[in-house]
Amino acid sequence: MKFNKFFKVIAAIAVMPMFFSCGAPKAVTSDLKEVVLPLQGPGYMSDANYFRETGIGESPDLVTAKKIATLNARTQIAATIQSTIKAVSEQYLNQVTVGNKQEFAAKFEETSRQVVNQVLEGVVVKEEKVFQSKEGKYQYYINVEMSKEPVVKNTVDAISKDEKLALEFDKFQFQKTFDAEMAKLEK
Repeated sequence: MKFNKFFKVIAAIAVMPMFFSCGAPKAVTSDLKEVVLPLQGPGYMSDANYFRETGIGESPDLVTAKKIATLNARTQIAATIQSTIKAVSEQYLNQVTVGNKQEFAAKFEETSRQVVNQVLEGVVVKEEKVFQSKEGKYQYYINVEMSKEPVVKNTVDAISKDEKLALEFDKFQFQKTFDAEMAKLEK
């Protein structure tokens, strides 16, 4: 019995330093430095009227850095437009009565891919910045934008040209759904 009590006292003494060592959190020192990227923030992000994306390119050659940044930005804006149209088509299909929804959805998606490829010609440079490191490498930042209007117009035009899609297409409902999806980009 005395041995058991002795063991408990020893165990309690051994555990006590753990409780006293837990105090206020200590400041962590680090050699990490926050990096603020150019062309970021509300004026450079998609909103209710424009699709916008920023691309970054790095190379020892300035022209190559610009090409990489431009390609990255155009790829990102194409993906954003494509995903927005996909979300719009899914919401649109849930709001309208269409005979064969699967066939309509597949045809609609195919048409939207063609539209994205066409409208990318309307992408314009909003702003660009270039930096050069001590080692001589260039970092190129480019923000591109595109109005939502050509996307909507070209989608509506492409659907109107397809007899099957045109029969069951409600332009007003599509525009309303598209505008609602664009408003989400601001949030």
